[in-house]
Amino acid sequence: MGKVSELYRQRVLDGTITPDPAQQSVLPQLDRVLADMDAAPASVPARPRSAWRALLGVGNPAAPAAAMVKGLYLWGGVGRGKSMLMDLMADAATDHASRRVHFHEFMQEIQTGLDQARKRGDQDAVRPVAIEVARKTRLLCFDEMQITDIADAMIVGRLFQVLFEQGVVIVTTSNRMPEDLYKHGLNRQLFLPFIDLIRDRMQVVCLDSEVDHRQGRKAGGQVWFTPADPDPGGAMDAAWAELVGREQAQPLQLEVKGRQVELPAFANRVGRAGFWDLCGRPLGPADYLALANAVDALLIDGIPRLSMSNYNEAKRFVTLIDALYEARVRLIASAADEPEHLYNEGEGSFEFERTASRLREMQDATWGNA
Repeated sequence: MGKVSELYRQRVLDGTITPDPAQQSVLPQLDRVLADMDAAPASVPARPRSAWRALLGVGNPAAPAAAMVKGLYLWGGVGRGKSMLMDLMADAATDHASRRVHFHEFMQEIQTGLDQARKRGDQDAVRPVAIEVARKTRLLCFDEMQITDIADAMIVGRLFQVLFEQGVVIVTTSNRMPEDLYKHGLNRQLFLPFIDLIRDRMQVVCLDSEVDHRQGRKAGGQVWFTPADPDPGGAMDAAWAELVGREQAQPLQLEVKGRQVELPAFANRVGRAGFWDLCGRPLGPADYLALANAVDALLIDGIPRLSMSNYNEAKRFVTLIDALYEARVRLIASAADEPEHLYNEGEGSFEFERTASRLREMQDATWGNA
């Protein structure tokens, strides 16, 4: 198995990565995870702790070495290079079954598996789903762990517990320290044991960099239009005409979990919709993932200012941008203001900092497929 630090050094030498002292300071922890996995057996899953040992907070002395491989929880501000380090981690893990996946996407897969387990009549629906994940994967690399959905919050603790018992090692990034996950969420007291589990089974490290590596990139052709521009509507129409060409646009119907999700205009793998078409309806991560997989470029008209008055729509917009970002979909949009000024106060404004940073990155000329 390679080292993350070696890959980092190679990328610095070839100019792919700009060296950052904060990033370099966490490379030994990433290397440590891979070295521990090399040294620990993977064939025998860890045994769960007995009830009294769990109560006392101590481990099982008879547990196999695989149970002793601590994962890593890497948190810090937006644009600090966490996702890039996760990519390097996945690239370096050549000797073990590993998977690098966005946390939202993974939890959607888990919820689908739970539905199937419940239909089979399984009393503990989480356990067989987690065991199936462990059967295929020893190292899970999650990007952007954040928990806002109560359905995820209520099962994630049990899910991770079984994954750890099965010897799965988890490395994840997040914009929040563990204690701030699912903050102010409904029935949060039921979620708190998961925070203890993270602290017990994962090394928590803050990536404390002063540099936002998503800013200051070379600007390409304008793809974000605000009222300050001379004719934002006309610019959007011109972009649409250029991307679609002579192909006739039609609505696109996507079937997601037995329901229809419509994109109002679609041609040449380019879609166009208004903000309210996509975020004013009760759509979720699975819908946005399906949409992101169907297009190479997406035009969104009329993104408003976001606040508590349209909180649900703002949450959906954040989820939509996450899906587009992960799929590297080219985004062209007209909005009430620049990304950093769309959502400046009230509940949800902290989480939107990451979205604003992603929206800024997605304006780069090299972004996406279109």
